[in-house]
Amino acid sequence: MLQAYQPLEMVLQVAVSGMTGTRVEEDLAITCGGEPVKAAEVAMAGGGRAHALRVDPGRVVIEYAATVHGTAAWPQVTDADRFAFLRPSRYAESDRMIAVANAEFAGISPGPELLAAVSSWVGTRLSYVPGSSGPTDGAVETLLRRQGVCRDYAHLVIALLRAMDIPARQAAVYAPGLRPMDFHAVAEALVGGAWRVVDATLLAPRPSLVRIATGRDAADTAFLSTYGGAAELTGIEVTAVTDGPLPADDVTALVSIG
Repeated sequence: MLQAYQPLEMVLQVAVSGMTGTRVEEDLAITCGGEPVKAAEVAMAGGGRAHALRVDPGRVVIEYAATVHGTAAWPQVTDADRFAFLRPSRYAESDRMIAVANAEFAGISPGPELLAAVSSWVGTRLSYVPGSSGPTDGAVETLLRRQGVCRDYAHLVIALLRAMDIPARQAAVYAPGLRPMDFHAVAEALVGGAWRVVDATLLAPRPSLVRIATGRDAADTAFLSTYGGAAELTGIEVTAVTDGPLPADDVTALVSIG
């Protein structure tokens, strides 16, 4: 829920990504001041699906529910992806992390061993502290502060991997088993011709993740963006569950979001 104080445009990224090999049953309902509002679906990078809409001042309620059946095929890897996700970005300043990466991970082969090393290094040096970071903090601030939330862990992992010439990106996901439950952010690294999940928080099993959005960092994967007017987020509730027990997660294994 949010309160719009002026007419504004909103862009939502809460719908599960379009995934080959799955069947999705879903419903998106939006009201402003109790009246239905229509949203236009927009195709985004990495199979993401944004929804754009305009609202007048008033109380905006957004409700989204989805059931995903089956296992998604791994996303195709292109040269354009590889080049884009090697570059520094707004929240993953890999060009400022080269000295740290070289000092900590020199001599580790650019494969599963490097992913495990970076994940362990970030996980043991940061403390997960809700509310400890701001919306403009990037990987450098996170490393200096030594605490953050999932997006901060992901940004630091991404920046270190890119500094070691490993293409890396961020995925916003639904994460059954996550505690505390919320939208979740993880890193993905290009290893062995596929995007592999790196989650240094260890807060949810990686095989249970469902992709929402994919991008360079949090600038591309925010669940809500507003333009042209003022608004305040007044409440949020996220629930994600599996049909049956949560899957096991071997932290040494290569896992892709499926």
